[in-house]
Amino acid sequence: MTTRKIPHGLYYEDFEEGRRFDHHWARTFSESDALWYANMTMQYNPIYFSAPHAKAMGYEGILVHPLFAFTTALGLSVEDLSEAGGPFLGIDDLQFRRPVYPGDTIRSGSVVVSRRATASRPGWGVVEWTTIAVNQRSERVLEFRRRNLSKMRDAAKGV
Repeated sequence: MTTRKIPHGLYYEDFEEGRRFDHHWARTFSESDALWYANMTMQYNPIYFSAPHAKAMGYEGILVHPLFAFTTALGLSVEDLSEAGGPFLGIDDLQFRRPVYPGDTIRSGSVVVSRRATASRPGWGVVEWTTIAVNQRSERVLEFRRRNLSKMRDAAKGV
């Protein structure tokens, strides 16, 4: 039996500066998600697992850990931005704007900020995006800049 390769993702040429992507998936966080993440990552700050303590600190209840919200927003962008592969080059200017609570649903969107061909790696370019995540009330919860190497179309075809 042979399998057929199905190409996924976009190439360097698809990322024109200013192009906007509204990532179509969203993620609702449950209380179990928040508690699981806090336990698995040993987050011993009680605002992540004790509702009375979180309320005493001025929050509505326990919080979804900000890094859980961030990695979720990043993950929501992968299908549109980096599914075709290419090394991840980092995150800059990560800003947490407001708390995420169990029951909140976040969605994200990205804009191409810049792109440039690389001299050191022919057939590849560096693409940078700004990604913003909002909750179900369209309130901005976080934002960041991200860069990846992205393969050029001709290089992917073997030209």
